[in-house]
Amino acid sequence: MPQLQDVGKVLLLFGGLIFLLGLLLTVGSRLRWLGRLPGDIRIEREGFSCFIPIVTSILLSLLLTILLNVIIRLLNR
Repeated sequence: MPQLQDVGKVLLLFGGLIFLLGLLLTVGSRLRWLGRLPGDIRIEREGFSCFIPIVTSILLSLLLTILLNVIIRLLNR
């Protein structure tokens, strides 16, 4: 049976992640360059459009990996 302290840490972690996601969505609309980086593929034709954000996905993946590694190291102390 998990201890209440461990459950509390997990809830704080999920709460922090939800907060960061909400902050990203709120501020993300102001970041005009996000999704328009060199390397992002945009195909627009009559009656068809396709957008593949390759570089934006890689950049966000790197940032989230660094952030989660810092959080995990802080929780393991």
